[in-house]
Amino acid sequence: MAAAGLPALTALLAPTRTTLSLASVALLYLVPVVAAAVVGGVWPALAAAVGADLLVNFYFVPPYHTFVVENRDHVIVLVVYVLVAAAVSVAVDVAARQRERAARRDAEAALLARASAEPVAAQSLTRLLEQVRGTFRMTAVALLESGPAGEQAVAAVGEPPSARPVLSVPAGDGLRLAAWGPNVFAEDRRTLGRLASAAARTLEAQRLAHQAAHARDLAEIDRVRSALLAAVGHDLRTPLAGIKAAASSLRQPDLELPPREREELLATIEESSDRLDALVENLLSMSRLQAGVLSVHRQPVALDAVVAQALLHTTPEGSPVDVDVPDDLPLADADPGLLERVVANLVANARAASPPERRIRLSGHADGDHVRLHVVDHGPGVPAGDRERIFAPFQRLHDRTNTVGLGLGLAIARGFTEAMGGTITPSETPGGGLTMTLDIPTRSRPAAGGGP
Repeated sequence: MAAAGLPALTALLAPTRTTLSLASVALLYLVPVVAAAVVGGVWPALAAAVGADLLVNFYFVPPYHTFVVENRDHVIVLVVYVLVAAAVSVAVDVAARQRERAARRDAEAALLARASAEPVAAQSLTRLLEQVRGTFRMTAVALLESGPAGEQAVAAVGEPPSARPVLSVPAGDGLRLAAWGPNVFAEDRRTLGRLASAAARTLEAQRLAHQAAHARDLAEIDRVRSALLAAVGHDLRTPLAGIKAAASSLRQPDLELPPREREELLATIEESSDRLDALVENLLSMSRLQAGVLSVHRQPVALDAVVAQALLHTTPEGSPVDVDVPDDLPLADADPGLLERVVANLVANARAASPPERRIRLSGHADGDHVRLHVVDHGPGVPAGDRERIFAPFQRLHDRTNTVGLGLGLAIARGFTEAMGGTITPSETPGGGLTMTLDIPTRSRPAAGGGP
């Protein structure tokens, strides 16, 4: 501003020095001086004021092109100009510094407010450190904690250099906030001290939240274990007792059994063995789901064929089933074994809920790039508030006994479905009952005679 503005202004005003008064020229030369004060501070402005005074003397005060001043009034104008220019420069510099301090205080207050007002669940220690680094233009910021093995970084942003930090602020018991970058003012150090305390509180809140989550997980594990022991205790004893009683009767050497009774005992052994097999299979399936080790092999699958297989391998006892699944539906992109198990579990759940005289309906249709299967029963239904609970393990709504299994069927069905990229949605059946909608992504059918 000073080096370019003063020569440019001189070249502009020199041709008009006979028509402009010296006071007007001096006022115009204040413009580059003020601009230099705004941009560069007080020292460039003072240098510009002295330079402007010399230019005015050399070009606009007779005798021209000399630094001689013949008129006493001109001497007063030049001296007063330097004083006024210096005063304006200092005033502009002070105002600029005050604006900068005010802006810094506003930014720091906003940063402290955000750090204090955020909910504990939404607080992020890394986000807070990133805000500190950006506000104070640091290259790296870290929260360090002292321990038996020495001092370690709990959280850090940026790449800390090997040199010692330029700033280290205590943050709490065994904690300190370290920063690498430019030096800061004393006022900034006080602000960083408050931010260090906020970082320590955030770390403590996160650790408490982690402990609470761990406690909830332990409580859930304990609840599941208790439910498992209670349910398995009954479901194992009942078929085992039936098998043992039937086998003991068949082994009695002095007991002559009619063929019909012998067949009934053998049927009891077979039925109880099937119940044990289903129990173990459900427990293994739930274990694989909860451990995240379920293997899914997705391929094009015809929904009508899967429904037929599922009904073929389910017990025919209970409500009859009407099937309306067209054979020209798009192929489902699913694991055939898992999908068959899902359909079988949904049908078994519908049969358990429906009265024997009411028919269950299975209907399928295509909807865009998905294929849907509706399993409709006319049982007591499920209130809207309980429709998510029925998918939790060991949940048996409307049941007060342990005679209908572990309550794993719907939990396994949803787990298998979500593993294949699909969904199961419960809704109310018109007229009463529950409708389960199975939604699976599709694949296009191959052309006749073509490859997959």
